[in-house]
This record gives sequence, C-alpha cells and structure tokens, in this order.
Amino acid sequence: MRYLVTLKVLNQPTTPAPAELMEAINELGEEATRAGALLDNGGLAPRAEGARVELTGGKLTVTDGPFAEAKEMISYALYQTRSKEETIEWTSRFMRLHRDHWEGWEGEAEVLRVFGPEDFAAFS
Repeated sequence: MRYLVTLKVLNQPTTPAPAELMEAINELGEEATRAGALLDNGGLAPRAEGARVELTGGKLTVTDGPFAEAKEMISYALYQTRSKEETIEWTSRFMRLHRDHWEGWEGEAEVLRVFGPEDFAAFS
C-alpha cells in the first residue's frame, strides 16, 4: 500500500535547523529507501507561490496564494509499506528526530492512503 505523509509546522524556533537534525533526517531517508519503503520525498514551496482551484455551485474558481491558513505545509514523503502502522512508524521516527535535535520545534504529520489501480478494479 502507498501512503502520502504531509508535514506541517506548528511552531518553528528562530534558530536554523541544526546540522545534526539534517544529518539524522538524511540517514533515516537512506534507511527507508534501502528498506524499499520510501519512494519519494521533497520540500514544498510556501503556499504564497501556489494556487487553489475550486468547483462550487457549478463554477470553477482559481485563487492565487497566499491563503489564510497559518500552518504552512512544508514537505511530503511517499511510502510503500505493508501497512498503515509501518508508515506511522517511519513517520514517528522522523518526528522524534525533530524532538531530539531541535528544541521547541513542533509539527504535525498526516498519513494518507493513496489509492492504486487495485482499488478501482471493482468499478471497471
């Protein structure tokens, strides 16, 4: 099963991310890749550089950023694992690195299942 994990910052200290944190994140990413769990990951540009496309009442609306949300989504990771619990474990390890290496940093990660072709087979 594939899962998309998104990361939002809730509180970020004014100090830059410590080098030890970045090293630990890199090592975890390499481990997850070797294990065949991590398919892709990357940082996301600020929402101010994005757009929102909405369909409401039959009308299509495009709105350029920035948006009113205070919590900025900053990165994503795409995993292929045997279970949601396995993806949660990789994500928890990532979050613990932040706790252990960057005092005061707070964030929120969402684990979302990505449907694959097998999920749509029943409709064809």
